[in-house]
Amino acid sequence: MIAAYSTPGGRARVCPEFVGREDLLALAERRWAETAEGSGQMLVLAGEAGIGKSRLLDEMVARIAAPRTLEVSAFPSDRATPGVLLLGLAVEVRKVGESALAERIRSLVLDDGMTGDPLRRRRLMVAELTAAVEDVLATPTLLRLEDIHWADELSLEVLERVAGALRGSSSMVLMTYRTEELFPQTEFQLWRTRLLAQRRAEEVRLSRLDLDGTARMLASILGREPAEDERDKLFVASDGIPLHIEELVAGGFDQVPDTIAEAVIERTWRLRPRTRETLSAASVIGRSFDAPLLAQITGDSDVEVEMMLNELITEHFVVRRSDDRFDFRHALIRDAVYEETGTAHRRSLHAAVARATDAARFPAAWVSDHFERAGLFDEAYGRALAAADRASRVSAHREAAELFERAERTIPAATDSAERASLHRRLAAELVAVDDNEAAETEYLQAIDLLRAEGDDVAAAELVPALVAVRHLLGADLEARMRDLDDALAGLDNLPEDETRHARTQLLASLAAATMLDRRLEDSERYGDRASALIAADDLESRVGIDATIGSVYVFAGRLDDGWALLESTIERSVDAGLEAAAARGYRMLGSSASVLVEYARAERWLTDGIRYTRSVERWNDAHYLTAHLGHVRWATGDWEGATAHASRALADGRCAITTRVTALHVLGYLALGRADYEGARTILTEAREIGEGMRELQRLSPALWGLAELALREGRFADAVELCEAGFEASERVTDAAYLFPFVVTGTRAILAGGSADTVPAQAARVWIDKCARLLLRRGIPATLAAIDHAEGLLEVAAGRPGQARILLESASARWEANGRWWEGTEALIDRAVCAIRSKSPATAAELLTDATERAQKAGAVALVEQAARAGRGVPRDDGTFPLTAREVEVARLVATGSTNRQIASSLSIAPKTVGSHIEHILAKLGAARRAEIAAWAAGHPRQPSQAADPLDAASHPGATLPA
Repeated sequence: MIAAYSTPGGRARVCPEFVGREDLLALAERRWAETAEGSGQMLVLAGEAGIGKSRLLDEMVARIAAPRTLEVSAFPSDRATPGVLLLGLAVEVRKVGESALAERIRSLVLDDGMTGDPLRRRRLMVAELTAAVEDVLATPTLLRLEDIHWADELSLEVLERVAGALRGSSSMVLMTYRTEELFPQTEFQLWRTRLLAQRRAEEVRLSRLDLDGTARMLASILGREPAEDERDKLFVASDGIPLHIEELVAGGFDQVPDTIAEAVIERTWRLRPRTRETLSAASVIGRSFDAPLLAQITGDSDVEVEMMLNELITEHFVVRRSDDRFDFRHALIRDAVYEETGTAHRRSLHAAVARATDAARFPAAWVSDHFERAGLFDEAYGRALAAADRASRVSAHREAAELFERAERTIPAATDSAERASLHRRLAAELVAVDDNEAAETEYLQAIDLLRAEGDDVAAAELVPALVAVRHLLGADLEARMRDLDDALAGLDNLPEDETRHARTQLLASLAAATMLDRRLEDSERYGDRASALIAADDLESRVGIDATIGSVYVFAGRLDDGWALLESTIERSVDAGLEAAAARGYRMLGSSASVLVEYARAERWLTDGIRYTRSVERWNDAHYLTAHLGHVRWATGDWEGATAHASRALADGRCAITTRVTALHVLGYLALGRADYEGARTILTEAREIGEGMRELQRLSPALWGLAELALREGRFADAVELCEAGFEASERVTDAAYLFPFVVTGTRAILAGGSADTVPAQAARVWIDKCARLLLRRGIPATLAAIDHAEGLLEVAAGRPGQARILLESASARWEANGRWWEGTEALIDRAVCAIRSKSPATAAELLTDATERAQKAGAVALVEQAARAGRGVPRDDGTFPLTAREVEVARLVATGSTNRQIASSLSIAPKTVGSHIEHILAKLGAARRAEIAAWAAGHPRQPSQAADPLDAASHPGATLPA
C-alpha cells in the first residue's frame, strides 16, 4: 500500500515530493511581496485536468503564508445559478468571524424581492456585490478560487470588477481553470480575454512533466529509484500528467489499467463496503460536499460518517477543506465513482439530495438539477422555471437559457399547449440574447406550431415578428422575411379587430423595420404609420420599437435632427422602463446609422454606451453587432489597430448572427485593402458580397461592392472597378439612397478617368457619372456625404487641366472630410491636392501635402495610401542632386550620419521611431546599401547647401499597384 503524506497545506497526497514548478512558486512569492506593498495581484493558473493546479496552489499558499486565506471552488452545476460562487465566499467569510459581511453577500445574491427595471436590478446587484467583495479584501487576504471555468456569469462579472480595484489593495487572488474548458464564444473565455487584455490578471500555464519529472515523482512515491522499464511504462501510460501518475501507481503499478477511471474504480474495491457506499453518495452530491448533508443522505450517524471520511482521506479519494467540508481530490475521481454507481441507486441518491437541499432552501437551480437526475420531473420542472425566471430577471441570460432547457426536458406530460408554447417562446428569447440564433429559430417555430394547432392564430401571429428577426440574423433574404409577415397578417383578416390589434401592430412594425433595413424609406414610413395607428396607449414596447424604426428612416432621408432626437428618446424610454430588447435595438439603430452617415463622434458615443449596456444585461448578440460597427467607425476615422481588434472580436464572438459577421467582414476587408494585402481583401470582401446578395439588403451588399471596386482600381482593373461602382449605384438608386452611394462617387470617377478607351471620352463619361450620383446625394441632402461631389468634381477638373478650379473644389472636399472625420477619403484628398499643386507649379505646397498624407498613412499602416502618395510625389520637381531619396529621407540620412539612434532621429523630426525605421529601410533599398555606415557616406557626399531649406516631402515609395494620379 502506498503511504500517505501531507503537503505544507495540510492535505493528504500520494506523492511526498512536489516535483518541478519552482519557477511558478517563485513567481507567486514575488507577486505576494508586491501585494504586501499595497499592489494587489490576480494570478491565474491554467492547465488540463490532473496537471497539478490544486497541488501547486497548496504549495503556493504554504510558501506565501498569508495572514488570512479564503478558499472557494466552482462546480459544474454552478453555471446555472447566478452568484453561487459568491455564496461560497460568504461561507468562508463567516468562518473567519465576519458574519455581518457574509450575510450581506448572501442576502444580495439570494434577494428575490428586488424591484425596478432589470438593468437597474442587475447594476445594483453587481455594484453592491463588488463593494462587498472589496470589503472582504480590504483586510490582507489570499483568496483562492479553484475551477473558475465553472463559475456563473454573475460571479465572473463581480470578479472582473474586483480585479480592477485589486491593484490598490493588499490582497491577492489565486485562480485555476481547466484549459480544455476554454471553448470559443463562452462567457468564461470572453471574461478571461478581457482580464488579460486589460492587464488586470496574469496567467501562467502548467505543462506536463517530461520523462525526468515522471521518474522523480515515481521515485518519490515508491521510496526508491524506479527501474528504467517502470519509468518508461508509466510515462507512456500517464502522459506526464501528475494525477494520472499517482492514480496509476496507487492502483497497482504492476497492472496498469487502460484508463484512469479504471484505476480509480479498482482502488475503491479496497474500501470497506459501507465506506464505498458513502463514497458513491458523496459523488452524487458533487465535487464538494458537507458531512452533515452526507449523513442525512446515507442515514448514518455523524460519527459513522466521520470514520468513513477518514478512511477516504487515507486512501486519497477526498481531502478535508474544513471541519465539515470535503472535496474529492480531483474531479476525475468524482466522475469515475459517479459513473460506476448504479443507475437506480444514483437516482435514489439524487432524490434524497434534492429533497434535503430543497428543505434547506438551496438555490432552485441546484435543487432542480438533482430532481431531474432523480427522474422526478414534476418537481424539477417547477423549480427549473422558478430559477429561470430569477436568472432572467437579473439578466443572466445564459443561465436562464440552460434552466428553460431543463424545464423543457422535465415538463409534465399533462401540460397544455399554451404553457408549452410559452416555454418555447421564453427559451427562444434567452437564446437570442446569447446569440444562439439557430436554436432560437427552432424554439419559435415549435411555439408557433403549438399555438396554431390549438387554433390560437392570434398568439401565433404575435410570435412571427420575433421569428423573422431571428431569421434575419441567420441571413434569410428580405423577400422571404416579408412574405412570412404578410402571410401572418393575412391570417388575421377574418378575425375581430379588437382581438388582433396587438398582433397587427407587431407585424406592421416588423414590416417597417424590414423595409427600413433595405433603405426603402417611404415604404418603411407607411408601414410605421399604420402600426402607430393601432398602438394601445399603454403599449410602450411597441411604441419605442416603431419610433426606433422611424427615427432611422428620418436620418437616412436627411431629416437628421428629427431622427437623432427620436432615436435617443427611444433608448432613454426603453432603459427607464427596463425594456432590454427595445433598448438594445435602439442602440443598434442609432449607433449603426451614425456610423454609416459619417457622424463618427455620435456613433462612437452611442456604440460604446450600447456595448456597455448590452454587456451589462448579457445581450451578447447585440453587443457583438455593436462591436462590429464600432470597428467600422475606428476604420473610418483612421484607428486601424482599434478597427482590427473590434472587428476580429466581433467575428470570433458573433456565433451565427450573419449581420454581425458581414459587418465585421466589411471592416476587415477594408483593412486588408488599405494594407495592400489585396488577396486577403479579395477573399474577405467576396464572402461579404455573397452574404449581401443572399440577404438582398442594401446595407449588407453595398459596402462589399465598394471595397471590391477600390480593390479593382488599385490593381489597375479599371473596367471592373467601373462595373462594380455601377452596381453600387443601381442598388442605391432602387431605394433613392445616398448614405451607401457616396463612397462610390470618388472611386467611380477615378476608375472612369483612368480607364478610358477608344470608345469613350473619359471626361464625358466621368461627367455623366458624377451628375447622376449627385442627383441622389442632393435629393437626400445628408451633409457629410456631399463632400464626395466636390472631391469627384475636383478630380475631373485636374484631368481637364484646370488646376485653379480643381484646387478650390479639392480644398472644399478636404475640409468636409476632415470635419466629419472620414479618414480614407480625407487622406486621398491631401494626395489629390498635391497633384493639383504639382500641376500648378507649386512644389513646396505639393511636398507639404504629401508629407501630411504619407505620415497619416504610415501611422495607420495604410500601405496602399503610402504608395499612392509616393507615386504622386514623383511629379515634384527636384534639382538638389539627392534623387532618388525624398526630402524627408534626405533629412533622416543626414541625421544617421551624425550617429543618431532611431529614437533620437524621431525626436528631432517629431515623428515616430517606427516611421524612422521605415524611412531607413527605404533609404537602404534606394541606395542599394546594406548598412547605416553606407547611408552616412552618402550623406557626406550630399551636404546641405547653406541656402537650402528642408523640403517637407515625405512620399516614400513602396512597390505595388499602379494608380494614376
